[in-house]
Amino acid sequence: MSDTDGKKPLGLRGGSTPGQVKQSFSHGRTKAVVVETKRKRVVVPKPGSAASGDASSSKPASGGGGNRRPAGISDAEMERRLAAVRAAKARESEEAAQRAAEEKQREEDRERRRQEAEQREREEREREEARKAKEEEEARKVAEAEQAKADAAAAKAAPAAAEKPADRAAPGGAADRGPVRGGGAPTPRKTDRERDDRDQRGKKGAGDAGGRRAGKLTLNAALSGNEGGRQRSLAAMKRKQEKARAKAMGQGQRAEKQARDVQLPETIVVQELANRMAERAADVVKSLMKMGMMVAMNQPIDADTAELVIEEFGHRAVRVSDADVEQVIDTVEDKDEDLVSRPPIITIMGHVDHGKTSLLDAIRQTNVVSGEAGGITQHIGAYQVTTESGAVLSFLDTPGHAAFTSMRARGAQVTDVVVLVVAADDSVMPQTIEALNHAKAAGVPMIVAINKIDRPAADANRVRTELLQHEVVVEKMGGDVQDVEVSAITGQGLDSLLEAIALQAEILELKANPARAAQGAVIEAKLDVGRGPVATVLVQNGTLKRGDIFVVGEQWGKVRALINDKGERVDEAGPSVPVEVLGLNGTPEAGDVLNVVETEAQAREIAEYREEAAKDKRAAAGAATTLEQMMAKAKADQDVAELPVLVKADVQGSAEAIVQALEKVGNDEVRVRVLHYGVGAVTDSDVGLSEASGAPIIAFNVRANAMARNSAQQKGVEIRYYSIIYDLIDDIKAAASGLLKDEVRENFIGYAEIREVFKVSGVGKVAGCLVTEGVARRSAGVRLLRDNVVIHEGTLKTLKRFKDEVKDVQSGQECGMAFENYEDIRQGDVIEIFERTTVERTLD
Repeated sequence: MSDTDGKKPLGLRGGSTPGQVKQSFSHGRTKAVVVETKRKRVVVPKPGSAASGDASSSKPASGGGGNRRPAGISDAEMERRLAAVRAAKARESEEAAQRAAEEKQREEDRERRRQEAEQREREEREREEARKAKEEEEARKVAEAEQAKADAAAAKAAPAAAEKPADRAAPGGAADRGPVRGGGAPTPRKTDRERDDRDQRGKKGAGDAGGRRAGKLTLNAALSGNEGGRQRSLAAMKRKQEKARAKAMGQGQRAEKQARDVQLPETIVVQELANRMAERAADVVKSLMKMGMMVAMNQPIDADTAELVIEEFGHRAVRVSDADVEQVIDTVEDKDEDLVSRPPIITIMGHVDHGKTSLLDAIRQTNVVSGEAGGITQHIGAYQVTTESGAVLSFLDTPGHAAFTSMRARGAQVTDVVVLVVAADDSVMPQTIEALNHAKAAGVPMIVAINKIDRPAADANRVRTELLQHEVVVEKMGGDVQDVEVSAITGQGLDSLLEAIALQAEILELKANPARAAQGAVIEAKLDVGRGPVATVLVQNGTLKRGDIFVVGEQWGKVRALINDKGERVDEAGPSVPVEVLGLNGTPEAGDVLNVVETEAQAREIAEYREEAAKDKRAAAGAATTLEQMMAKAKADQDVAELPVLVKADVQGSAEAIVQALEKVGNDEVRVRVLHYGVGAVTDSDVGLSEASGAPIIAFNVRANAMARNSAQQKGVEIRYYSIIYDLIDDIKAAASGLLKDEVRENFIGYAEIREVFKVSGVGKVAGCLVTEGVARRSAGVRLLRDNVVIHEGTLKTLKRFKDEVKDVQSGQECGMAFENYEDIRQGDVIEIFERTTVERTLD
């Protein structure tokens, strides 16, 4: 049947089109096959087309102006069918793409297996060659040994051979030695053996002259010396011997894979994982792709996935904690022979009106060596002076006690000696006692400087007597605390004060190792407009040099410049030397510890870990130092535990009464210890002491100032306010017994039923509700009930009556409600509105 008859060729009729399919076979072979693809018919209706007609016709009607469709099918049904057809085509294309991807993956697997088989075959051939070479070497050695024995025997038979005629058969007229005739067994001669071998080879060569190249050359035939008439050249034999000799000596062999212990943190970058395993990063990425993970070498993966990769490569995974990154800081141990003496670090504390600043100015003006006068920058916060005896002293100019307390809270024991300044006319004041408690908590020696001794109302003995009440016994009262009478105005006793400090430092035998990596503490830090973050650091150990990489608190950096207390740029700073450090990536906090590390990666890793730990600590619920937590910890220890507290009251009488009552609270398992009590508002210094000692603050008829409130919120310190002393004592008793728990009560105030759900742009889903019972209140808590099952609990984002935002909606009224961060609401759900009240329980 020809094409002129109006019919299509065989296989291409009935709406079919030719197509090709690529078939894949083993060993990478493919073949293109022509197949018949049936074409689906899609009828697209047009508006105005006739409702009835031939469903199989796709040509436009003569007067309809559109394609015909089957009778009884509406436009919506036709659209639905067309959508189904398009979805089917999309699925087919997706399946085709998926099949192509799977075929590609199978092709890659086959190629990989083929390469592995070839690799194994090559290794097998190499081992076989090495084995044969070794056997030939051993055979050659045996032949040489036999030949040596034969030569020795021939040498002994030489005199006898000279008397009798010998056979002369060697070519070219050369005479061969014959066997010994007469006594003894006949000994074969070397020339005879060689002649026989040549004759044998000549016969084989004559018989196989035409078929020398016939047949397939095998590995054994190539290695053999005379099979098939193929001879190995001297160069080939020499190469084989060299290879066998190198293999016997252990050279040229592939090193065995070494199993390593790979330290594995919670997350690790692929490149770092490859470095720790001593593997190629591309191989690690390929292994991850086989697991279905498309990651690059600079992307992180979790510990479980990394452990699977480590085991696949034959190594051992060692899980480490994130906190282990800080172990690089404590790896240096100082030896006794490396320690040298260092200047002492002195902090002057006391009441702000007792002449502390004047005393510091007097010491600086009278003891700075010539050439340094007027060169000390005030803002540095620390400076060095030299006494008449040549002793160098480092003073800290800390305003108040906040910086001192924060240093001790962060583990930076900066101060070696504390000088407590007490005015001789005012004697011991509340802030003097506060400074005294700080010095005791730091555990450092103290020197009492009785200032303003030149005033008429000065009474030094009164100061010494009042210090006895706070367990401070000076030397003139028979104690071991040095006391010096000084005057910042007249300069009286300043030399004695400096000598007392030098004597105390000599007793302490302060030493440090300047040859190690630097370690120091931040005295103060600020953000300079022109220089960026600047930290005043007091070096405690080691030597800080320009270019060192360091980590300080949650920040890190590289030392760009060092500025000493005279405003000069220096290249390094040794122990007990205060310097300004430039080159930080952020501003640290006062009291942060500075440590020099080896690489920027270590510094960045430590800083990121500390930042995450600080965020977790601030975000954790109940991170504050609560009385209940401390009591639970005391019970777990099963020993007599102390419950430390800080007390601030409005008057001295109330403070003493509270302290006496708290000392009576306790039993054989727990007791209350008052770390500090005073009069006045709660200050930032109280918050710092509370953070360092882990004690809550009890405020009686006083409040915390704004700075103290912000500091307490940031540091997680609890401040409890009381106005009735009996409530205070009851709470402490409840905390000591571990029974103090707040009772939370719920009061149901209303119910609402969702009648309709609307979607509002910018707001989300809004429930149109009818308040069926009680009242709906904007500030109350809500629960969403579906089939009397609670599926959500939270708060309302909006409560509207018509278009107005309202506070509450009464029963019987309609309103609009939207939940905070929740939109799974349906018609018929019930909203339960409730309020919570907290009731404190106390022991009777």
